Amino acid sequence: MIKAILIDDEIHCLDTLSMILSDYCPEVHIMERCVSAKQGLMAIGKHHPNLVFLDIEMPAMNGFELLEQFTEISFAIIFTTSYDQYAIKAIRFSALDYLLKPIDPKELVAAVHKTQIQKHLPSAEQFQMLMNKVKHRESGFHKVAVPTSEGFELIPADELIRCEADDNYTHLFLKNKKKITACRTLREIEEQLQDFSSFIRVHHSYLVNLNEVLKYVRGEGGYLVMSDGSTVNVSRSRKEALIKLFLQE
Repeated sequence: MIKAILIDDEIHCLDTLSMILSDYCPEVHIMERCVSAKQGLMAIGKHHPNLVFLDIEMPAMNGFELLEQFTEISFAIIFTTSYDQYAIKAIRFSALDYLLKPIDPKELVAAVHKTQIQKHLPSAEQFQMLMNKVKHRESGFHKVAVPTSEGFELIPADELIRCEADDNYTHLFLKNKKKITACRTLREIEEQLQDFSSFIRVHHSYLVNLNEVLKYVRGEGGYLVMSDGSTVNVSRSRKEALIKLFLQE
């Protein structure tokens, strides 16, 4: 059983989320529904939940400000939000989970499943990265949070050579020969790396760091030779955009 608390200032959103959880995630037991961040803080202290569904946009105290009240966060978090490009970008960068309103049941099930398969809670560094992003203090962070089955690894972006899709997982290959398997799709990893302009999707299965490309070999789509000696196929549909990037250098 997963003990959960729902925090949202809109009653109809709480009703909808409660109903979907009841229908699609019976393993989630709702301990309390809170209509403000202040009420949410008290509920967390009272129930010690495993999981908190946290709305971002709330009056008086928003979801991010609620998290700042904790010196240590001992529960998994799934943010719920209407479309807010900057907030979503910050959440993705930190490898934390979110659901867009109106909430899609399939996405809810997937988000809950992620909290179950991860053996460790999000790290303090992830939340620090999140808060720095939210407050526009980005200069000190050049790492990306990568969720694995064991927890999370913080990887310097410039150490990453290439990423390879493997169904709902992604293999990351680093300069030190290390290979990390992330519990994220390649699309999700690509979204996390949006702030780093050297990363580009060259194939539906591959994302590369252009700084680590040694050469491009022509062909129908062609392929890249990377700094670690590996080769990466380029799809026909992405070939032209890739060549334009090289010619701009």
